[in-house]
Amino acid sequence: MFSSGFFVLVQREVLRFLRLWKQTLMPGLISSALYILVFGHALGARIGQIKDISYMNYIIPGLVMMSVINHAYQNSSSSLMQAKFLKFLDDLLITPLSGFEISVAYIIGATCRGLINGIMVILLSMVLTDFTIDNVFLTCLYLITVSWAFGAMGVIVGVYAKTWDHIGMFTTFVFMPLSMLGGVFWSIEMLPEFWRNISMVNPLYWMINGLRYATLGVGDTSPEISLIISIVFAITFSTIASIMFSKGYRIKA
Repeated sequence: MFSSGFFVLVQREVLRFLRLWKQTLMPGLISSALYILVFGHALGARIGQIKDISYMNYIIPGLVMMSVINHAYQNSSSSLMQAKFLKFLDDLLITPLSGFEISVAYIIGATCRGLINGIMVILLSMVLTDFTIDNVFLTCLYLITVSWAFGAMGVIVGVYAKTWDHIGMFTTFVFMPLSMLGGVFWSIEMLPEFWRNISMVNPLYWMINGLRYATLGVGDTSPEISLIISIVFAITFSTIASIMFSKGYRIKA
């Protein structure tokens, strides 16, 4: 099903971000540490506990998911944009690789980066706090599924984008607003009814609470529904990305 060229492309995508670890891995770890120390300590003393969980531990799954989503998206979208800029993508398109293979290779590279960043934030949290994982298998499943979903989203945006500004627009106008209403720093039960209803249709809310249930054993949503939503988004984005590459949308002259 996959040719040898596919595995070479996967290797290239993984090595690309590993060689630049100071730019691709460390910033997410540092920003998460600041969130934990500043929000966890400053607000934790005032808020106390949420669902019998300390505030510091409560926000960690959301911070992990934010790191996973952001880095998975940034990896595939920036890699494709760089390939366009350096004309590397033109060479890639004339190889025997199918559009499906190319899109999946970019998604796997993004998934690896998102997964590594997520694991690093979890390990950091265990060092800085008394954070523990309730269900390791379910936690890994959520991390991989969400990394894959937003790695595929990064491919879609990377194919569509004509400038670097288009890459950043998703982060500014889509990711950040959704994360603020995704229950990262609070339970939606603390919100007014209007914003609570808005959060319920936010996919990030379900993903974050799914991971919160997997790690802490508590959450605002059903873990089964959260996992189904994550898988549906992963399949949908992957299909769209594969179709765009196969048809050469915005990448073939």
